Amino acid sequence: MAQYQISEKGLKLLRDVETLRLIPYDDQTGKETKGWTTGATIGFGHLINQAEWSTYKNGITETAANNLFQQDLAPFVKLVSASIAAPLEPNKFDALVILAYNIGPQSFQNSSLVKLVNDPDTQTPFDNLEAAWKAWNKSQGKIMNGLTNRRQCEWNIYSKNIYERW
Repeated sequence: MAQYQISEKGLKLLRDVETLRLIPYDDQTGKETKGWTTGATIGFGHLINQAEWSTYKNGITETAANNLFQQDLAPFVKLVSASIAAPLEPNKFDALVILAYNIGPQSFQNSSLVKLVNDPDTQTPFDNLEAAWKAWNKSQGKIMNGLTNRRQCEWNIYSKNIYERW
């Protein structure tokens, strides 16, 4: 098992995509929240669990957000390294980490996408890796334009080594 690291280009893009928010907000609506909710988020996409609410309810500094981001990102770097047996170029690793960071560890680990990266000939409900990748464009069962755009951005990194935010 290779231990990869996300590149500086990958880190920059992920920070840009997640956008820095120093006040808690609802991830579904993007609006600030004064009370804990399931989608309460802060920093660079850190989901606040109920036990953490008192720590983050009044906001955080940019330094704290950067530290939280590094802390949140580390398990996803390890997850992708552990889940992918196939050798990866840096751009492919970056794209997989950015995706995993967004969809969560269990969704990533159990996905057809991981199976197809490891074995392109494996049988899945999808015709190819691109279709499996882009299927992660729904939130609460609805296709979301933001997620469709994000998946295309990640796919461009993975397939073309193009790091561009939409």
